Amino acid sequence: MRQPADDHTTGRRSDVRELRPAPGDRGPLPRREAPHEDLPLDRNQAILQAAKQVGSTLKKAEHPFALAGSVAVYAHGGTQNLQHDVDFCIRPEDADAVAATLRRAGLTVYTPPEDWLLKADCLGQQVDLIFELAHEPVTTELLARARDLSVDSVLMPVLSPTDLLHGLLAAFSEHHCDFGAVLPIARTLREKIDWAALRRDCGDDPMPAAFFYVLERLEIIPPAGPPATASKEGPR
Repeated sequence: MRQPADDHTTGRRSDVRELRPAPGDRGPLPRREAPHEDLPLDRNQAILQAAKQVGSTLKKAEHPFALAGSVAVYAHGGTQNLQHDVDFCIRPEDADAVAATLRRAGLTVYTPPEDWLLKADCLGQQVDLIFELAHEPVTTELLARARDLSVDSVLMPVLSPTDLLHGLLAAFSEHHCDFGAVLPIARTLREKIDWAALRRDCGDDPMPAAFFYVLERLEIIPPAGPPATASKEGPR
């Protein structure tokens, strides 16, 4: 899961040498000791396995959370073209408790330089535990809108399609505006997204407005209606 400030660190996200172990963690296991022997050869399936394991662990501990990112898109019916990590949303106040739960389950948890997430390693896959989306804290209300969906046979809460796309659009800026990465998500989930809510919340910003225009020209969404205007006659 990217934020606008990630652009200069894109090539370093998978380098655990730049991450600091979270308090109470003894540091990463040597790569040769990581339990990779049961991993499937297919990378998409490996990411799904990591998502299932972390989701099951958080569910058993009754932590409020929701699956996000490309695995959430897949759970909502998108294609199984998963990205390089697994994303979960958690509340900021739950970060320490979630980290402790994952450490007890045998996972290594890291505190990266960015102050809006934690990172963990599960089955050799990177897991991001995000407590801010586009610089807005993850809230109880956001997690309450998540739906329980089957993720490769494991039921867990998944961010709503509208909230998924809102997080991506709100992160657009002049330094980070990758329409190509978001366009397939909008196209695949278009019938499940509240476009009126997205236009209301993001449409005044130039980058999301430009994205809506692209979607309109591609006939993925209908054009927005004309803005409401007051009557010229005035009150009678």
